[in-house]
Amino acid sequence: MIRLVRPALVAVSALSLTACAGLTDKLPSFSGKASDAPAAAAKPAKPALFASAAAPALQPGQWPQAATDVAADPTVRFGALPNGMRYALMRNATPPGQAALRLHIAAGSLMETDAQQGLAHFLEHMAFNGSKGIPEGEMVKALERQGLAFGADTNASTGFDETVYQLDLPRTDDATVDLSLKMMRETASELLIAADAVDRERGVVLSEERTRDGPSWRVFKARLNFNLKGQRPPERLPIGKVDVLRTAPRDEIVDFYHRYYRPERATLVMVGDFDVDAMEAKIKGLFGDWSGTGPAGANPDRGKVAKRDLETMIVVEPGSATNMQISWVSPPDLARDSNAERRKSWTEQLGFAVLNRRLEAIARGGQPPFLSAGAFAGDQFRTARITTLAVTARPGEWQPALTAVDAEQRRAVQYGVRQDELDREIAEIRASLTARVAAAATRRTPNLADGIVGSIGDEEVVTSPAQDLAFFEALVKDLKAETVSAALKKAFAGSGPLVFVATPKPIDGNEAAVTAALESARKVAVAPPEAVRQVAWPYESFGAPSKVVEQTDVTDLDAAFVRFENGVRLTVKPTKFRDDQVLVKVRIGDGLLSQPADRQSLGWASGAVIEGGLAKIPQEDIERVLASKLYGARFSVEDDAYSLSGGTRPEDLDTQLQVLAAYASEPGWRPEAFERLRTYAGTLNAQWEATDNGVFSRDLAGLLHNGDRRWTWPSAQDLASAAPGDLKTAFNSALTTGPLEIVIVGDITEEKAIAAVARTFGALPARAQRKDDPMGVVGFPAPNAAPEVLTHKGRDDQAVAYVAWKTDDFFADMQRARNAAVLADVMNLRLTDELREKQGATYSPSVGSVASDVWRGWGYVSARVEVPPALVDGFYRDVAKIAADLRASPPTADEMDRAKKPRLERLTKARETNEYWLGELAGAQTDPRRLATIRSLLAGYERVTAADVQAAAKQYLTEDKAWRLVVRPATAGGTPDKAAAQ
Repeated sequence: MIRLVRPALVAVSALSLTACAGLTDKLPSFSGKASDAPAAAAKPAKPALFASAAAPALQPGQWPQAATDVAADPTVRFGALPNGMRYALMRNATPPGQAALRLHIAAGSLMETDAQQGLAHFLEHMAFNGSKGIPEGEMVKALERQGLAFGADTNASTGFDETVYQLDLPRTDDATVDLSLKMMRETASELLIAADAVDRERGVVLSEERTRDGPSWRVFKARLNFNLKGQRPPERLPIGKVDVLRTAPRDEIVDFYHRYYRPERATLVMVGDFDVDAMEAKIKGLFGDWSGTGPAGANPDRGKVAKRDLETMIVVEPGSATNMQISWVSPPDLARDSNAERRKSWTEQLGFAVLNRRLEAIARGGQPPFLSAGAFAGDQFRTARITTLAVTARPGEWQPALTAVDAEQRRAVQYGVRQDELDREIAEIRASLTARVAAAATRRTPNLADGIVGSIGDEEVVTSPAQDLAFFEALVKDLKAETVSAALKKAFAGSGPLVFVATPKPIDGNEAAVTAALESARKVAVAPPEAVRQVAWPYESFGAPSKVVEQTDVTDLDAAFVRFENGVRLTVKPTKFRDDQVLVKVRIGDGLLSQPADRQSLGWASGAVIEGGLAKIPQEDIERVLASKLYGARFSVEDDAYSLSGGTRPEDLDTQLQVLAAYASEPGWRPEAFERLRTYAGTLNAQWEATDNGVFSRDLAGLLHNGDRRWTWPSAQDLASAAPGDLKTAFNSALTTGPLEIVIVGDITEEKAIAAVARTFGALPARAQRKDDPMGVVGFPAPNAAPEVLTHKGRDDQAVAYVAWKTDDFFADMQRARNAAVLADVMNLRLTDELREKQGATYSPSVGSVASDVWRGWGYVSARVEVPPALVDGFYRDVAKIAADLRASPPTADEMDRAKKPRLERLTKARETNEYWLGELAGAQTDPRRLATIRSLLAGYERVTAADVQAAAKQYLTEDKAWRLVVRPATAGGTPDKAAAQ
């Protein structure tokens, strides 16, 4: 797996649109295809370079806290072996009996030679393909026998300057721990990297490159080249070069392995429910004899930041949104982590938070000049520091967007931030940090391990929540707006501005037009920011509290069912899974069940319910007046209900319930929120059509429901004909009068939860009750001998092949549904072994099972793969053979172990979270079958036998029941990449 960028310290406020995910340089996906984008403007023949200074490098085995005034978290044991390998150990019992193990190697694609481009990532793949102590093909199987699922619990990632191996252990007994540590020790220096295994893995790595390629990746590559012109990162993308991946000899991988997988570059991190002294002894005994092989590899020269004036680059990429980034590039800040550096960083971030709040207010207004915008800064790959002003424009309206964000940036630099704006951000951050302190004892083990690993690359000191809060309080005690304003102004210094524009269509006048537009905009004077009007929260009272008319204790689940006199129902389950966390879910009405099958659902615009604010106060003012509170507000359309949900802490439960009760009684329905989402939704079709996975993801739900319009994505005509009033028509009646059920789970008592609901939802007008039969009917596609075909506009070597066999709904027979789920798990093992391990045809084949608990008779087992078009028919043959074999013979005992144990461990983990109980208790008060589901969950899967799996295969996996779908390239003939196919 590729990881492109470590999370940087950025201060982008929580923007409301998914579109804003594209604002940062952190990509959720990756690819390595050469870009067809136009080249950037030529750089000066003899560029001037910034000078930069770095703190002295840490010595082998040294932790950063040894060379700074920042004290490390005292609950973590930091150590080092004589060979230079570092380790960090932390005892944590959330969840109990489990552990997270990480091996960090300080080497990635930046360390590769020209002939090795992509081999750091290739080597990561080879870690799972045989070592001196573990035969090829056995590593993953051995872990599965211990309950670790491949992908979820067993994974790895490669970045520019680091590679991380991760194992999440379901138990901390000696057998599981010793095997896991052995895996890491074998990875460190004992990999075989056999030539035949390398050749088999080439197709898998090429599939990963192919799968992740798309407009966003090509735009990222072009932007990286533009911002870091002449530096090393754009020349060393983790996926590397396709020709190298296809032809590089084994010796090049071995060379990289020996030069960079060395103890002085390694850090082992382990967090979990174990004795730290005993674990330390195991690590010393197992890793103490590790020494490097041959000469050590050097750290590369990453290049210098050149001084540049205003430059513009346009990339025309069909399928991309219209995104712009104005960047200022300067040398990286390589100073040692210290209290002074943290004060500087926090002060700057507070300034960005104010600026982002202003940008968000503009995006929420009527006829906004852009869909979303944000400003942030951070070091990239210890190569450059980049401050970025990013904006997603409305289609075809790049110039108003550019003008607006430029004006807001200049306004912030010229006039600074106001004290009231700063105080708001301080209040919000203080509330978050305070909540982290309260929850510190029940932080989840994998998150803690990942946090420690995340600090390694930037040589940051690991600190505790209490330390972070104390530092923040000391910082803001006398912090003035003038100080923050100065820090924000300084952040926009550096080379540039560099203007990067990604657009699906050419811009008239090309780069010269964009440059001229910015220069013209910058000549217009900006006025000081307008003062923000003061508002009060108008929803503290909903009337007289309601009385409880019925209460039932569900003692075996430690839950209570409550009904108020106005018909509102409450299910409450106090837990200690996480200190200071309370989750709330409100289910109202019947969701998709109540919508007509021949009418487009407005689920695509559901975000506008929250963004539209409340009748008495807009969303922007809600966030400001409640800045010191912790609460959440999300609206979604589910199969059998409309849902309002949020997360809070015990002291803010009243506020959380007030917010949700207000949305359930007086939503604002402001048209600006609807229009913003409609504009955004209209940009997505072209983005999806640019890749096979995009088309597949967009269209599959509608196809699996036999064309039912409630599950299809809206066409351009649907969007054009929709009106803001449609949202109110679709949802208002259900929200304000429909059956209403609340689930509260977390660190709260029954008494307090009941009292808080009585004061809010209990004070609302009477609600209707749910109907007796909650299930509906929806179609499933008819079997087909020849696949249904969709096309995409992406690469010629991209295709998705899919097959689904109809099964049944969950409640028709719960045990039979669980049998089918284990059947899918076994089938996934076999398909992965055949297509990935033996053939090297694909990166990540998948098999899954769905059994609806809402739609009668609706369920399926499915298999999916991404392959070149030439291999689609082979996929169907392989799947058919696996299905036939499972019909003919039951799976082996080993396969049953490797299928059931990871599932059971995953479910056991889930039951120790508030999130699980919030979802599973929803609807349980009026549908007893859901209680039976919870009670029988683990036992139901434990009792699945090999004979049950075979019986399920005989019942469902027959050729005459299969529905097939292929997404192929739309180009002439869909000519596959023959080399990749081979």
